[in-house]
Formats: sequence, C-alpha cells, structure tokens
Amino acid sequence: MRKLLLLFLLHMSFQQINAQTSDVKKAQLSFNKAQIFLKNNEYDQAVLALKEATSADPNFGYALLQLGDISRKLKAYDDAKTAYSHILKLQKEIDPRTYYGLAESEIMTGDYQNALKHIQSFIKQYKGNDEEFLTRAKKYYQDCLFAVEAIKSPLPFEPVNLGKEINSVYRDYFPSLTADGEQLIFSRNINGNEDFYISKKSGNLWGNPTPLSEQINTKQYNEGAQSLSPDGMYLFFTGCNRPDGLGRCDIYVSHKEGKNWAAPFNLGAPINTEYWESQPSISPDGSTLYFVSNRPGGKGGYDIWKSKLKDDGYWGTPENLGPDINTAYDEHTPFIHPDGTTLYFSSDGWPGLGSKDIFLSRMDEKGKWTKPENLGYPINTFNEETGLIVSPDGTEGLFSSNLKGGFGDMDIYQFKMPEDKKPKSITYVKGLVRDKETKAFLEANVQVIDLKSKQVMYSDYTAKETGDFLAVMPLGGNYAFHVNADGYLFYSENYELGNIYTNKPFLLEIDLKRLKVGTNLILKNIFFNTNEHKLLPASYVELETLIDLLRSNPKIHVEIQGHTDNIGDDMSNRKLSLDRSKAVYDYLVSSKIPAERLSYKGYGESKPIAPNDTENNRKLNRRTSFVITKIQ
Repeated sequence: MRKLLLLFLLHMSFQQINAQTSDVKKAQLSFNKAQIFLKNNEYDQAVLALKEATSADPNFGYALLQLGDISRKLKAYDDAKTAYSHILKLQKEIDPRTYYGLAESEIMTGDYQNALKHIQSFIKQYKGNDEEFLTRAKKYYQDCLFAVEAIKSPLPFEPVNLGKEINSVYRDYFPSLTADGEQLIFSRNINGNEDFYISKKSGNLWGNPTPLSEQINTKQYNEGAQSLSPDGMYLFFTGCNRPDGLGRCDIYVSHKEGKNWAAPFNLGAPINTEYWESQPSISPDGSTLYFVSNRPGGKGGYDIWKSKLKDDGYWGTPENLGPDINTAYDEHTPFIHPDGTTLYFSSDGWPGLGSKDIFLSRMDEKGKWTKPENLGYPINTFNEETGLIVSPDGTEGLFSSNLKGGFGDMDIYQFKMPEDKKPKSITYVKGLVRDKETKAFLEANVQVIDLKSKQVMYSDYTAKETGDFLAVMPLGGNYAFHVNADGYLFYSENYELGNIYTNKPFLLEIDLKRLKVGTNLILKNIFFNTNEHKLLPASYVELETLIDLLRSNPKIHVEIQGHTDNIGDDMSNRKLSLDRSKAVYDYLVSSKIPAERLSYKGYGESKPIAPNDTENNRKLNRRTSFVITKIQ
C-alpha cells in the first residue's frame, strides 16, 4: 500500500502546477472523464482520456502530471518520461517530486545519465519529511552511479535458447538441474495451469520433456518455483491456495522412491506460516533450506530466510539471512549452488541497473555472507532479472526470458558465466550399490564427510529398486566416503580433492560384502604422519563408522591389521605396522568396544596389494584394514 501511495503522490497532492484546469473545452472534458476512470480503477481508460486532454491542450499541466504518474504505475515508462519532460519545459517553478517521477522513469528505461541528473535535483530540492520517499531517491542515486559505470565495461553475454527439445509454444521457465547435468526439471504453463516437466540428456542432446509425475502435477492447482536436490531425489516446490496450506503459498516436498515420485507433503510449521512462503532452494547436503517469505521479522517486504534440518528430522525455526543479504526492499529467487557456499538471488535493494537485478554472495569459513556482487551489465539491465540458476560445473547460467526469436511466451536460455562470477568447482561421486554375491540392488546409507570440519556433506539412502546415488563434493576438500547397509561391511573410500584437481566425476559400482568370517575391509580414512603411529584427528570419522558397525553387530570379532610399503628394513616396518594397528585397537577399546572382541597384528611389507614401484602404489600398500575373525 505504501508503494502504491508513492506512485500517486504527485498528482494527488501537487499544488504548484500552473494549469490545473484547461481553457480548452475538449481537453477539460477528457480530463474530467479520466477522473471517473481513475475513481473506478480503470487506469488504461484513464490514460487514453488524459492523452486526449494533453493532445487538445499541450500546456495542460495537471493532466500531464497525472499522465506521467499513471503511466509510471502501469510501467509505461516511455510515456511517463514524455509527460514529465514536458512539465519541466512548461513550468517555471517545478515541484521536486516531478524530478523524482522523471528519474524513476529514466532508470526503468536505461537512461542513467539523465536519471542521475534528475534524481540529484530531487534530493537537493526536496524539503518534505517523507523519509521513505527520500530513502528510495537516495537508493536510485546509487543505482545511477553503479549503472553509469557498469555499462562502460559490458560483460560477454550471448544467451542461447535451449532449443525446441526443451522449449515450446507455451511458457517454459524455472529450470532445475541435477549435479551431473543429466536431468532438467522445469515449469510449463499451459492455458493457465502450471506443471513440472522433466527432460533427460542423451549424449549432448536433451530428450523430449514429459510431465514429471501425476503424484505432483495437478489440474486444479499450480506447481512452480521448484528446487531439485543435486542427486535428483528431492523436489521442493511452491504450492498456492491448497486445502492443506497454512497461507496463500506454502513449500512442499516430494521424494523419489525408485523410479517414481511420492505424493508431496506440506513442510508445515515453522517453515510455512499464514504468510507467503515460496521459491525454495535446498543446499547440496540437504541440511539447509533457503526460501522467500514476507513474514514478520524481516528486513523488507520479501526476504530470504533459511531453516536447518534438525537431528530429529524436523526443520528448525527459520532464520533471516540478515542485512548481509536482505535489504529494506525485496529479495527473491534464491539459488544455492551445489558448491554449498555460493548464493545467487535477485534484489531491488542493492545498487543495480533498475527494477530487480541478480546478485551473488559467497559464504566464508565462518558462515558469514560476503557483500552481494551485481552480476553486471548486460546480464542485468533496466528490466527485471530473476530466477537464475548456475550449472553444477559453474560454466553456464540458465534463466527464463521472452527474447526475440524464441519458441513461445517464455523460453529457457543459457549463457557462459563470467569467470569471476562462477561458483566454486565441484565434482561428484555417482554410482549404485549392490550385494556382492547376488548383485541385487541394496537400500544403503551413503555419506560424504569433510574430514577437516567433520561436516556431513551428503547423507541419503539409495532405493531398493535402483540402488543409485549421486553425492556432490566441492574441490579443495578431503572427504571420507562411506556406504552402509544392515548385515554388510561398510564401504570406505577417501577423496582428497585439491584445488588443482579436475572436476571429473567418480563413477562407482559398489558391491557390499555380507558379514562373514574372513571378510576384510581396507579403512581408507585412517591417517598417520610418516614413520609415526599416533592417529591423526582426520581418522576419527572412519573410526566412529567402525565403532557403529561393531556396536550394531555385537557378535562380531575382528583383527585390526597394519601394513607398510617396502621402504626401510623389514623389522622396522613390522614394528611400525604393529604400533599403528594397536593405535586403532586402543581407540576402539577406549570407546567401550570389549577388548575380547578385538585383536591386532602388524604385517609390515609382507602383504602388498600393489607393486612397490611408484609412490601411488606404495601409498596403497601403506594401509590399515580389519578382518572378521569370528561371529558367535
């Protein structure tokens, strides 16, 4: 309501126009007609009548002012500019609010140099006490300063239509991608009904989109503004005016079970309220949900909030992202990249080129957001830019627009991301889990844990029907990768991903071994300094996984085994391997695993699993493992 009042501020309270009436009868009649249309909120008809009035009497100041204000409200900014500019030529004494209306219209048409001059005139001359009005003007001043410089250094920007394989004669928008870039889910509006469609890539080509699922798509409601988890297993989306809704728009989620999607359910309180909740974006580890709401306690009209998933499986009380992200104006369409630390969003509060622009902010190691960066010109323009997502590899931005040469009302486009606006590089591990003997797919828990922070980067269960998984790992980290299933030895792998590592994915077929006497497992995340036997802290993640296995299976007895490469003499290697196996043994005993279930032995260099001819092979031979010796 406040913004609506501002739009009419000029023509409702302006008293300094010399020509508030016209001596030209036709002009005055048309003006009077316009007032009736305005009273009935028939703005388009009012504009036509005012144009008749100003055509009959070009010096009809009050009609010009009304025409400028209403055109601005209807976003007909070129008409507004014409009307306001004529007033400046017509009047000797100018109410400074005329400069405001003209400057806003110039910003919204990309005429930044003139807008800068006119908004300065308003700020200098305005003597009113409306702080919100003046604050907006100062914000426009910052926009003009930013825009004038931005257009001097345009970025390479060549949007490419995704083609007829994806886009249609209908409105296609809000794309979402899985981390492997192989599946695209987007919204399509057919005759006013919004549904989700999915396309799968074959080679470099997208397949024909098909409706996502009858469990999710409905005929009576609209589904949109979705976020697909990087592994493609969870779809968070916005549903409005549904019988189970708490407010006008709520956030829902559906989980993929095998090859089918389950019926979605409302996330409920405290995420959803009686207010407007929409535009969800889920973090790659599934633990944080970002979304937009106009609930009380925000910084502006619409803010970006986040909720953390608690240990009990319920979502925690949402937190406002605060002044590092949100402004006194509106923030929309958050997109947290699969790197987990780069947030793209739209805002009309941070300095930009007019209306809403797209910004990015990066989370530092302490969880604090950096000052938002405008993506720059011409990615951002005086038009409204929202709804950007960035491909998992960070090279492509995807957005929706109604550009010339498209296939329909709105199409999905992609463009090359500027180098300094890219997210962190990521890779992923993708595969399936089976029983080693039967080759049957297994329902197993897959976890990726950052060994430095101990943070779980990914945790989910594979489906019995397919056994597949996809877990994201940002480059630069050192990760433990575990797969667990009841009745089986867990699978252990280590991924040390330096910043110079390529983002080539890891593709695995994991065959889990049943718990049997003689079954052994190499512990890939047990670490010691060279020639030392003190466990390094990064080992504790793996040891806790082993402890969970032993506690869950109290009849199992194991032998902890230490191994070395062939560097050094045999006696020293046997002692080092024995000391290292004992260090693991001691940790297990200190964690209340009964000593009678455990033994340890050092094998030195006597059991290599690779030739000792390269450093990589010697690294394979320097290992800690265990074998099941008894099940009673």
